[in-house]
Amino acid sequence: MVLCLVVSLQLTIILLISAVTVGFSSKQDHHLSDILGMLTKKILSCTVLALTARTIKSFSPAAVNLSSSVSPNTNSKHPYSLSARSMSDEVEKAKEAAQLAADGSPPTIFDKIISGEWSSDKLYEDDKCMAFRDVNPQAPTHFLVIPKERDGLTQLSLAREDQKELLGHLMYVAKDLGKKECPDGFRIIINDGKDGAQSVYHLHLHVMGGRQLSWPPG
Repeated sequence: MVLCLVVSLQLTIILLISAVTVGFSSKQDHHLSDILGMLTKKILSCTVLALTARTIKSFSPAAVNLSSSVSPNTNSKHPYSLSARSMSDEVEKAKEAAQLAADGSPPTIFDKIISGEWSSDKLYEDDKCMAFRDVNPQAPTHFLVIPKERDGLTQLSLAREDQKELLGHLMYVAKDLGKKECPDGFRIIINDGKDGAQSVYHLHLHVMGGRQLSWPPG
């Protein structure tokens, strides 16, 4: 609005100068006429520059507020990275799950997958463990390796001495599948307890890869 008023004022001045210029020209005062003509050109030049600057500014990121209209992950090179909100959701789930954590608690989602009640994208299965793709992947490749029998192994910190062989087996299976799925490298993660953001109290190994992972995690 202010720009329109300024431009209108400048055009009015130009018209007045033009009228005066014509008047002086008719009186053969060419010198003054030339001065007024130069002044008119200057005003026109300033007007064009102001309009050009205004137009460029209207297309700048600040003007269209791109920083707030585009979410952090929309154009991310790594679209699987967690947003702050989803990370917060996972932490809240972990806190709720910690209150119910016990071997005698109701069957978890993993128990239902093992029993076949729920379907999964299975990668591997033997008499001791099972591996399947995560339904909420945080990397191009993200799968879980879990023991088929919970047997008190709700979290790593509660593992018994007689479960050392099983733990080694889980790691070995994770290694074999990781090499196959992610030949350029992978990461194995075990969340433990509330502060470790464990959301399912049935021991499970996350195997992630398929892109350059950052460090340190979370």
